[in-house]
Amino acid sequence: MTDPIEPSTSTSDPNSNSTPTPTILLHPRREPFEHGLLPIQKLIFTDPVQALTQLKEKLSSSFALRVGSAALADALQISSDHARLILDTLSSVLHSESDPLVTARPEDVDSIGADLRDLVLFLYIQSYKRLLPRSHKDSAAVADVWPSTSAFDGYLSALSPLQLVRSNTRRFMPSQADEEAHQLSYLQKHLANILSLLSEHVEGEGKESMVLTIEGFEHLGFLIHFGDKGSEGVPLSQAAPFFANSDPDMPAVPVLASQVHDWLLEIIAASLEHVSEKNSAKESGSPSSSDQDIAMSDASPSSAKASQSVRSSFFIEGVSKSSYVKQASDLKNSSVKVINCHDSVIYVLAPLRYATIYGCSDATIVLGAVGKAVRVEHCERVHVILASKRVCIVNCRECIFFLGVNQRPLIVGDNHKLQVSDPQASSFVNATRI
Repeated sequence: MTDPIEPSTSTSDPNSNSTPTPTILLHPRREPFEHGLLPIQKLIFTDPVQALTQLKEKLSSSFALRVGSAALADALQISSDHARLILDTLSSVLHSESDPLVTARPEDVDSIGADLRDLVLFLYIQSYKRLLPRSHKDSAAVADVWPSTSAFDGYLSALSPLQLVRSNTRRFMPSQADEEAHQLSYLQKHLANILSLLSEHVEGEGKESMVLTIEGFEHLGFLIHFGDKGSEGVPLSQAAPFFANSDPDMPAVPVLASQVHDWLLEIIAASLEHVSEKNSAKESGSPSSSDQDIAMSDASPSSAKASQSVRSSFFIEGVSKSSYVKQASDLKNSSVKVINCHDSVIYVLAPLRYATIYGCSDATIVLGAVGKAVRVEHCERVHVILASKRVCIVNCRECIFFLGVNQRPLIVGDNHKLQVSDPQASSFVNATRI
């Protein structure tokens, strides 16, 4: 691999017959968990393995590996609009830039469809519960900074922007390390189910087994990558001992799913331990140089906290009563998070893949071209000016959005008094509401 491989802190006995201790660390891909969740009730399955196995069998009965919106709508018994929304959302969080769905023109998305294996993984993680900020413990402080009655009272009191700035949001907001540990724990718990959806049945020695082909293993790249810089452009199988030395001119031999499961579980456990050690180092006041996406400094009214790592998001946090500008030359990251900024003007004039705006109030935020997706959440009286492929607006009020987008804006949750318009047409745009 071209990306550096992170060594494990443990060692293994070379003379032991047991499975070798993993020498690499695994990271969850944050994009599906941060930008790929849709609050559509029919996508939450009581028994996801059984439901998605049946769905996979039904959709693959035509011997097609790709699924269009019409077939998806029929299989899930959902509207054609929701089926198209699933395809559009999936295309924005796919791990492979060469996938036909990513490069498809809007009018061709329905006919090109999604790879069935990516689709079932996307549908499976819809049950994932995001790590939310902890509740505020001082109700008097909340009442003091939230003086008037609001439609959000009782629903957003613990997440209101003014409360966040009063209570030092860093004590309540989950850090990048918290979120990564939460996602790793989710993958650890659901790994067997995830592998079963990518595996194939074979018969041998009087019993049926589940095996994973190299193609099926590569689709795990939708949820994970190895190495600190990600695995874009590098086949995931190169990190796996089962496929790393496969002859490119010969089909790789499928591997027992149970063997892949045990190997990945060991790596996830080591990765969780690594995240825990980094958290402990941060809490002891000695963050390492490689921990830039986890170490966080307190923001002052005149400065923003900025943490930067190639793999992580660039944070703009705590800007208050000032202006803040970032140019393309200032950023090495492919994503930006603007958090807890108030009474300010924020310019991020750089090409990005993803952006998040969270917990801001009374601010103007301008984003340059965002190639994949923007999420705006829990904001109040914010003017957002952006160009992006898609935007999702969640639980906001009294905000104005000037958008140049390829897809209809997605408006989710409890929103009040929003204005969403196309600056070129000077008119309101149609939005999808869930």
